[in-house]
Amino acid sequence: MRERNRLDSQISKVREVEQSLNDNVELIALGEEEGDDDVVSESEAALAAMKKQVQKQQLESLLSGEADGNDCYLQVNAGAGGTEAQDWANMILRMYTRWAEQRGYKVSVLEMSDGEEAGIKSATVKVEGDQAYGWMKTENGVHRLVRISPFDSNARRHTSFASVAVSPVIDDSIEVDVEDKDLRIDTYRSSGAGGQHVNTTDSAVRITHIPTGIVAAVQSERSQHQNRANAMALIKAKLYEAELQKREEAAAAEHGEKSDIGWGHQIRSYVLHPYQMIKDLRTGVETSQSAAVLDGDLDQFLEAALALKLNAAEE
Repeated sequence: MRERNRLDSQISKVREVEQSLNDNVELIALGEEEGDDDVVSESEAALAAMKKQVQKQQLESLLSGEADGNDCYLQVNAGAGGTEAQDWANMILRMYTRWAEQRGYKVSVLEMSDGEEAGIKSATVKVEGDQAYGWMKTENGVHRLVRISPFDSNARRHTSFASVAVSPVIDDSIEVDVEDKDLRIDTYRSSGAGGQHVNTTDSAVRITHIPTGIVAAVQSERSQHQNRANAMALIKAKLYEAELQKREEAAAAEHGEKSDIGWGHQIRSYVLHPYQMIKDLRTGVETSQSAAVLDGDLDQFLEAALALKLNAAEE
């Protein structure tokens, strides 16, 4: 039903564009025949607005990958730098949470490790919504912040880093085989704010996939069984994402391109001092509206990254 509703929505959008195009072309012809400049101007303005809508729909048509329509996991890790880096990781998490909520997506926390003074050391959240992975998959990489640190009594400028990893939630249409012998499962007590249950039982679960070193930790549920199931799903998602990266790297190598996927690649720079500028280092898109971006206004960056993939595919 979810797939059916998605296809119905896409078809309806195309039909609406077709109808609007035909109506406005007819109105322009009628206005020119009758010498009604107002009708012609209004219809031309409507066509100009529709052009932007069509461009966005063209980008959405790129979200046709095997897992693009799925929900996704978003993992944020603070880089070296102590409290400043941990605060930056928390800002990144908030930015994506606000973006997701503005699109009507649901965000639920699976694991969070708080910083000693402020911010977070790491966090994993699940983002649920139509094409969540398709929109967020280009956000894998390192995000760099330059600002006057509020934690520095001498008001010096600091550079901080946070890494972001996005993996698709695996549904029944995708098979990922994981053997029990390749897993190490550890349990520990949940941390953070909570009721009487917190810190009383070993409900949190950490699963390590030994061959790859991939780790998934979940502590959001009261039940160890539920946390284990969620951690296993996260492991499968990360293994699938790793396979997608291998395919993309192989395709890039085949065409003699330099691959820019993976955690080691810096994708965006956020400068808050001495001037305001956020720039995507892959697409060249930049804006001085840093407050809006950090409050979730990310569409211009996500759309440009998808368009870059479209151009690369056409070439």
